[in-house]
Amino acid sequence: MEVTVSGRHTTVSESLRTQAVEKIGRLDRYLGGMDHAEVHFWEEKNPRREDKEFCEVTMEGHGHHIRAKVSAPDGFTAIDLAVDKLERQLRKLKTKVINRKQKRERPEIPPDLVPESLLEGDDHPDPVYQIVKSKRFDISAMDAEHAALQMDLLNHDFYVFTNEETQKPAVVYRRDDGDVGLIDID
Repeated sequence: MEVTVSGRHTTVSESLRTQAVEKIGRLDRYLGGMDHAEVHFWEEKNPRREDKEFCEVTMEGHGHHIRAKVSAPDGFTAIDLAVDKLERQLRKLKTKVINRKQKRERPEIPPDLVPESLLEGDDHPDPVYQIVKSKRFDISAMDAEHAALQMDLLNHDFYVFTNEETQKPAVVYRRDDGDVGLIDID
């Protein structure tokens, strides 16, 4: 597995870099075929926080993306905590049996997602958004259940994928009630 280690606004010592490559590289034993891992370290400058060192690890392979983000008093403890989190996620992925023959009904999505009250009137100023991070992923064809699993493994609130049934883009997302919703894009 190829492991890339970097620091954002901080320098990563050679010993920390070596330990990160070694420990993340060993995770390949849980699920072979993980091709690439990115490890990012940074320090938060908030004096109220005890755990100022952050470590974020993203692993890719077999069409899966697994992510862990932890904070600790130092980088060595942070990488240990991240490895523990990734081990749990890799075990879950490996032991998870996805029965593709079982078809679940897709949730009903109302045709009008935006209330008309929001569309009426133009007295609201246009908000200004600042993009602070961007990511790039290969979008794989899969069913909605597999996409929901990927969303859980990444610990995100949504996941974009190509729906196997329609061969069109789709999004699964975590609803406020804890269930998962599906949006097919025409």
